[in-house]
Amino acid sequence: MLDRRQALLSAMGAGLAAAASAQTPPPGHGTGRSRHPDPTETIDLWPDMPPQTARPLPVERAVERSTADGVGDREVRGIARPRLVVFRPARPNGCAALVSPGGGYRYIVIDKEGYEMARWLSARGWTVFVLFYRLPGEGWTDRANVPLSDAQRAMRLIRARADAYGQRRDRIAAIGFSAGGHLCADLATRFAIPVYQPVDAADRLSARPDIAAPIYAVQSMALPVAHAGSRTALLGPDATPAIERAHTPAVNLTAATPPLFLAHAEDDGAVPVENSLALRAAARAAGVPVETQLFEEGGHGFGLRAAAGKPAALWPELFARWAAGRGFAA
Repeated sequence: MLDRRQALLSAMGAGLAAAASAQTPPPGHGTGRSRHPDPTETIDLWPDMPPQTARPLPVERAVERSTADGVGDREVRGIARPRLVVFRPARPNGCAALVSPGGGYRYIVIDKEGYEMARWLSARGWTVFVLFYRLPGEGWTDRANVPLSDAQRAMRLIRARADAYGQRRDRIAAIGFSAGGHLCADLATRFAIPVYQPVDAADRLSARPDIAAPIYAVQSMALPVAHAGSRTALLGPDATPAIERAHTPAVNLTAATPPLFLAHAEDDGAVPVENSLALRAAARAAGVPVETQLFEEGGHGFGLRAAAGKPAALWPELFARWAAGRGFAA
């Protein structure tokens, strides 16, 4: 006799997968210079209007910043339909990743910190979901919790659809870069904080990632360690110390936080390495396993491509080996 919870999750996943047709296309679809074709499969996060509704709604627009053929570097703003862009592997290994690109909470980097990481993981068997979350300064109410609402909802939808994608519900990673790294760490530390009203059965599931990898992450919201641009974009210009603390992952880290993988360059001139060091110290104090990779050289925003030829280029392999040690397939 089937376990009732497993039956509920299977039915939920089937229903959600059936509803996945006619979803919003990927941001900036077909506008980039990358030699790789854009993905086409997406999952809208919300069945109707998302919470913390903005009036008027922002208008989505993507800009290609690269001038080199074969190398894409798009940014997108105005996301009114937050969604996941899906990368399916040829042979699923049972692992999934929610990838949150950066952009200082003012825009989202599509290629460098989204699709490139997704392709790297997908080639190794991971099913990858790139998150295009709402940007807090574009008129949404409760601005500081808007990105987290989208991240929590994304994690629950990935878990609900696990059967449809050939993945395990207890093998879902969160990976984020820069401001997307803040969102990753925020999700890892505040996954159980209610920031929106449940909308369907998927919201009964946990939003906790099984592991989390904030990469050269914005973490502190208190100056001078904070990245000033991300802090203002997320919290607004008049944030109080109490609001800063509420949105600083190191302050919110508990024993329930999943194991962490941190990577940062010590010559990062945009987001000081002290952001990752404080998160590491908090994890150690709480007894949360944490792997920390610090590189002498790499600057900020190295992703995969900008790390080429430097020791920092090793970070994806180091992450994959660390994740394998925690039960994620090699």
